[in-house]
Amino acid sequence: MVKDTKLYDLLGVSPDADDNQIKKAYRKSALKYHPDKNPSAEAAEKFKEITSAYEILSDSQKRDIYDQFGEEGLSGQGGGAGGFGGFGEDLFSQFFGGGGSSRPRGPQKGRDIRHEVPATLEQLYKGRTAKLALNKQVICKGCEGRGGKPGSVKKCTSCNGQGVKFVTRQMGPMIQRFQVECDACQATGEIIDPKGRCKECNGKKVNNERKILEVNIEPGMKDGQRIVFQGEADQAPGIIPGDVVFVVSEQPHPLFKRDGNDLSYEAEIDLLTAVAGGEFAIKHVSGEYLKVEIVPGEVISPGLIKVLEGKGMPIPKYGGYGNLLVKFNIKFPPSHFTSEENLKKLEEILPPRTLPSIPSNAEVEECVLTDYDANKHRSKSGANGRGQSYDSDDEEGGHHGAEGVQCASQ
Repeated sequence: MVKDTKLYDLLGVSPDADDNQIKKAYRKSALKYHPDKNPSAEAAEKFKEITSAYEILSDSQKRDIYDQFGEEGLSGQGGGAGGFGGFGEDLFSQFFGGGGSSRPRGPQKGRDIRHEVPATLEQLYKGRTAKLALNKQVICKGCEGRGGKPGSVKKCTSCNGQGVKFVTRQMGPMIQRFQVECDACQATGEIIDPKGRCKECNGKKVNNERKILEVNIEPGMKDGQRIVFQGEADQAPGIIPGDVVFVVSEQPHPLFKRDGNDLSYEAEIDLLTAVAGGEFAIKHVSGEYLKVEIVPGEVISPGLIKVLEGKGMPIPKYGGYGNLLVKFNIKFPPSHFTSEENLKKLEEILPPRTLPSIPSNAEVEECVLTDYDANKHRSKSGANGRGQSYDSDDEEGGHHGAEGVQCASQ
């Protein structure tokens, strides 16, 4: 139901006209009243009015506000050059709350509803559509948000429609003034005749509604990106409905990490493949397997990073894909994996060993490496750097040093 038809009348269309009909009507009227063809002052004013009307009705959000609240609802909404409903409110009034304009303020916007939508990396690569149920309040269709039949809703005279009133009390020599909720109207500011009270909403003006929203996660969307459904939040009389905002929440992946449009992956290959070439495979987030070849002669060292171009995440709007960065881990064979004869063959194939550089006059001690045992080799508190600990000998009755150690005072 449209509250005001003034802008529709200016363009000569009905309130249920679609966007194409509004556009055609505007073109027809604009040609008729354009200053180049009709230089009169009346035509210039008419051209200005129909242009402003088109700017509002061609914008879906502004049109919804105008249909619900009329020109008053467009106050401060940037409605165009025609000045309908007090567009372009005085800057001084916006910052300091008055003095610059005597126009009434438009209805305030209700609060937004925010939900997180979890999405795996696979879903963000391919895209997905999620159907989510939303429970919200909508204006009662039975009474159109009045709470009762026409004429049955009156402004509360006890609080003058404010819902609250001030009470003055004297406590000894002091007089205190309190603000309390109006008990006559239960803080609603209105009195509804019981005979005319709406039976659908019982005078509450709103009803609960369950609505299914389809949330489209486009390929390449990122963590924290917002999907907004304008005006789908709770409705209330005199309030512009807020938005329902869905926020993409990217879930951690066990193998891939994302950096913008790029992906990173750690691949483990054996030593033979690293030094002599070979193949390995990656199961991509797209679902396909990538077969990667290491060319014989190209040595892959531990920690080396290579790039598979175009195998990252989709890039929204611009098209194309990011890159896949592959970091290599080398799996070495176990100790004593082959015979001494084969090891000598490796000496003939691999580059020569790097011999230690020790001065000829230096003292040399030959050492043997052993396997590390945490219980055996870790440092103990109070070891003094020698791997031995000492107990306190302050107690009367003798010394209590570590086993095999004798302590003598000097």
